[in-house]
Amino acid sequence: MPMDRHNYPKIILSGTDPDLPDPCPTGTARYTDYQEMTCTGKTQLHSCWDMLTGRVVVMKRLLPEYAIDQKERRRFLREARVTAQLQHPNTVPVYDVGRDENGDLYFTMKRIAGENLFEIMKRLARHDESTEAKYPLMSLLDILRRASLALAYAHNHGVIHRDIKPENIWVGRFAEVILLDWGVAKVWGQQDDLENETDLSLHERLKQTEMPLEPLTIAGQRPGTPLYMSPEQVLGRPYIDERTDIFSMGVLLYEMLAFKEPFRGRTIGETFDRIINDEPVPPREQAPGRNIPSAVENIALKAMAKKPEDRYASAMELIDAIRDVQHDLPETRPDV
Repeated sequence: MPMDRHNYPKIILSGTDPDLPDPCPTGTARYTDYQEMTCTGKTQLHSCWDMLTGRVVVMKRLLPEYAIDQKERRRFLREARVTAQLQHPNTVPVYDVGRDENGDLYFTMKRIAGENLFEIMKRLARHDESTEAKYPLMSLLDILRRASLALAYAHNHGVIHRDIKPENIWVGRFAEVILLDWGVAKVWGQQDDLENETDLSLHERLKQTEMPLEPLTIAGQRPGTPLYMSPEQVLGRPYIDERTDIFSMGVLLYEMLAFKEPFRGRTIGETFDRIINDEPVPPREQAPGRNIPSAVENIALKAMAKKPEDRYASAMELIDAIRDVQHDLPETRPDV
């Protein structure tokens, strides 16, 4: 999870040798030395010291204004439990789930040094030379491939992410790639609180979504989710499957290639309309100076097909397609 990328935690003997406290603290009493890290939407993150395991962890909580909202509490617990159950190299380990002294929910997880993919892509869009040297196309495809491995694992366990975007992919200093934020995930066979929200007609959605969108090169926050939604999500279709996540991965790949989102409109409503009705400008036409290989462009376009049946049928199919083009690229790097 987020932290200063120059302060990766080190093993400290003073945290490994002492005996356990007697009695052992429970709940948040086992954590000390809280340091605020960031706020992400409706949650806040702190690093803290776990006295029992002798390590620094990240604690996630709902912001106070959302802590008593039952829907937000359900989503928060969903994120904690889904993440805990998806034990994969490209998901973050969850250590503890509980309530604090005020009865508010929290969970703790591994702290990973690095940054999210959106920050990397912003620097690439500005032609930062050091970032371009570190993240050539081969490396970007490798990030996408490994995030897709987490998706394939989740899909095999009946979980659809539903919120794929660069901000939810964490790139560690030691080549870790972590797919984060399972708070709006769909678990097959389970009713969830998002299904009622998708009953709105498209007309109502467009009326309610006139928020302007800032381009990738603008610093700061952006409403990322609408830019990556599949047509069936926008239309509020009651049944979605793994091909919704594949569409979002296609949008992400397009953005990696062209440094522009394929369906961006002036507002979220206009963006929704384009997602449903417009074919994207091919990346090589959108960014002719980027020397985008046609085989990579074809992967993005197939993943973003309007009809789910025209996309890759599974995340593993998408992964295989990425691997095939990686073998043909002139750049080489170890496949970790």
